Amino acid sequence: MIKTNYLIVGSGVAGLTLALKIAHQFPQKTVTIVTKATADESNTKYAQGGIAIVTDKIGDSYNKHIEDTIICGDGLCDPAVVEMVINEGPKRLKELIEWGAMFDKNIEGTLDLGKEGGHSENRVVHHKDQTGKEIERAILSQVQLKTNIDVLPHHFSIDLITENSRCLGAHVLNQKTKEIITFRSDFTVLATGGIGHLYGHTTNPVIATGDGIAMAYRVGAEIKDMEFIQFHPTSMYKKSDGPSFLISEAVRGFGAHLRTKKGHLFMPDYDARGDLASRDIVSQSIEKELAKSDDECVYLDCTHLDMPAFIKHFPMIYDRCKLAGIDLAKDWIPVVPAQHYICGGIAVDQSGKTSVQNLFACGECSRTGLHGANRLASNSLLEALVYSDNIYDYWSENTFPSTQFEGKVEDWGANNKPRIDADFVTKTKEDLQLLMRQNAGIVRNDYDLKLAQKKLDLLENEIKKATEDYQVNANLWELYNLVIIGKIIVEQSIARNDNRGGFVKIEKIV
Repeated sequence: MIKTNYLIVGSGVAGLTLALKIAHQFPQKTVTIVTKATADESNTKYAQGGIAIVTDKIGDSYNKHIEDTIICGDGLCDPAVVEMVINEGPKRLKELIEWGAMFDKNIEGTLDLGKEGGHSENRVVHHKDQTGKEIERAILSQVQLKTNIDVLPHHFSIDLITENSRCLGAHVLNQKTKEIITFRSDFTVLATGGIGHLYGHTTNPVIATGDGIAMAYRVGAEIKDMEFIQFHPTSMYKKSDGPSFLISEAVRGFGAHLRTKKGHLFMPDYDARGDLASRDIVSQSIEKELAKSDDECVYLDCTHLDMPAFIKHFPMIYDRCKLAGIDLAKDWIPVVPAQHYICGGIAVDQSGKTSVQNLFACGECSRTGLHGANRLASNSLLEALVYSDNIYDYWSENTFPSTQFEGKVEDWGANNKPRIDADFVTKTKEDLQLLMRQNAGIVRNDYDLKLAQKKLDLLENEIKKATEDYQVNANLWELYNLVIIGKIIVEQSIARNDNRGGFVKIEKIV
């Protein structure tokens, strides 16, 4: 058993920022970060666009950003949370810059602000088209300087340890030694990112399997708004499964246009904002166009843009398109919607507290009330930064009785059961992904959802028994987590009867 004051599951911007701040504030206390891949592998790393923050107080304002967020969230945002997060933005940006994060500037020497769908003004702070990677680099370099932070890569969190609705730590698999380690902690934080590989066609990396949300669900934490799944409208089309390459929304902010195969500029047919409508509207519009034409994809046209300026601003996107044989000066990019973000998750208050004592959550796995029914572009990194700071403030400004952390913690035991057939896990995961794409995608209906619900109930029982009968490994437990996430999404989709933001349910005639 390993004892630590703060156990943080996940090494994206949310988890790293919190670890850095609390380690600095309490140098005598220990902070442990467990992450199932390498220390720098997270959804943060793949965030292209940037951070939406009001820095230009002349052309922009907090009220405009608040209004844009609430409009995008389609009436389901928590106004107090929206105001709090947006007002905190400049402070969090200042911290990032102090930690060494580099952001693009214009010829006047001020921040070069991009514009994305749903935003009324240019306010997206960015580092070319690799903003998340730059932020991750800067924060991780600071974390590595702290002697009281222990970062453990290739450690997969299996389950939380609770007693009387209090979290006392977690059981974690060392993926290299196959040993299951018991961590006893005063506070545990879930910062585990998204759920993209429940759908397969996703912009998320392969590690996005909803682990934190599923672990929280198993110990009775409140999970909300999981029906609100954001599909990014412009992922590069490909015939095979697996992670999809994201074409940043900032490309449309730069002036690119969506076209059908025949060249029709279709977005003005659906929304006055055209190509810069919010993500839910653009994704739903693409779905309608593909249903009408029976085409496999639509296209993003960049041929009219200033190509040297485009290459300077989007070097990674340009290179990736070139690698795929697409010459942006004359070719259109084939694009389709792909799962991108989950707007719901583990319900938390403004201090990041869940309904389970001593358990906190931040980042994409949490449901704060900021996003409502649909996340405004580039608000996710902002939310992660603000809520990690809020958790830090709560821990720093309060004293806690030692009895809060007392309880019985037992080791998992030996991990020497038979190994499960890897092909079974792979095939079951593929079947699950297909079920979710067909029955719980951009547009849903109760008939298909209820069919999926029956299949998921059976699958959950089967996979749960497999976790009891076979050796613990990450692939099997990721599958278990994905099945649970699918079940929650389907249940909450059936329960919702009004269409909002990213959630659309229609009648199906059978």
